[in-house]
Amino acid sequence: MSFINEIKERAKKEIKTIVLPEATDIRTLEATQIVNSEKYAKVILIGEEEAVRKLAKENEIELGDTKIINPANSEKTKEYAQKLYELRKAKGMTEEQAQKLVLDPVYFGMMMVKLDEADGLVSGAAHSTADTLRPALQILKTAPGTKLVSAFFLMVVPNCEYGENGTFIFADSGLNEEPNAEALSEIAISSSKSFEQLVGKQAKVAMLSYSTYGSAHSQSTEKVVEATKLVKEKVPELLVDGELQLDAAIIPEVAEFKAKGSVLKGMANVLVFPDLGAGNIGYKLVQRLAKAEAYGPLCQGIAKPVNDLSRGCNSKDIAGVIAITAVQAQKN
Repeated sequence: MSFINEIKERAKKEIKTIVLPEATDIRTLEATQIVNSEKYAKVILIGEEEAVRKLAKENEIELGDTKIINPANSEKTKEYAQKLYELRKAKGMTEEQAQKLVLDPVYFGMMMVKLDEADGLVSGAAHSTADTLRPALQILKTAPGTKLVSAFFLMVVPNCEYGENGTFIFADSGLNEEPNAEALSEIAISSSKSFEQLVGKQAKVAMLSYSTYGSAHSQSTEKVVEATKLVKEKVPELLVDGELQLDAAIIPEVAEFKAKGSVLKGMANVLVFPDLGAGNIGYKLVQRLAKAEAYGPLCQGIAKPVNDLSRGCNSKDIAGVIAITAVQAQKN
């Protein structure tokens, strides 16, 4: 069974409700049809029902009895506006601003999650990461004990002997542009937890660089060395090593030569990149050249499950992220 099918089977054990605020995007509607057909979550679409159902019909998409909520005439809109105002008035938000914001599908959906009327939210096919995460942080806040919200891609590489049978987490590949050593250590720790939650196997974390064990020296490599040290201090039991080049992190034969004595032994399954540029380029290379499944950017550190999407995603990608979000909601 494939990784994503295993996630869907786990989602079926405790059905969760996931909000999709991009109801006018055909990919979202196609994903809704997939979820309804496979029955691993309940979906709520945010949009004008008549227009959404017309769009679905024109594209031969069957939505069945999927719940569609229009913020412009929902009986909940006034309540949500008041709750949003109460949440944000200390930050200067006025009642009028709150009333306007809840008409936005992402804000409306986020209020549903905040008030436990849905379990999670997936957006980003037609919105920027900022447009998804800003309301998440304003309304849901960070999870208890979390110092940093970060994003990762769950990569499933076909016919791959590396990682966990080809399954990896790449982080941060979607949010933090230039993390310092402290931030990088938090990304590593959060990513290890995400891997174990979603994959169910022990996390083996590689702190990546263009250098292995001091083969080069720069501000960038020293940052990774310091971040690795911080991770070991914070979570002594975690299998983590760095700084490591990619080949020394995932190929045992190379690790034996370049990083002899590494606790990872060339078997890393969580790859922590030194900056967003490396992480984003890395995941896209693997996705396109190795034909890997790339789920994300998935978020970690938010109080409730909210996940972003790449704007280049397809409907199957969205359906997969919905399943992942549902599983995260079970654990939440």
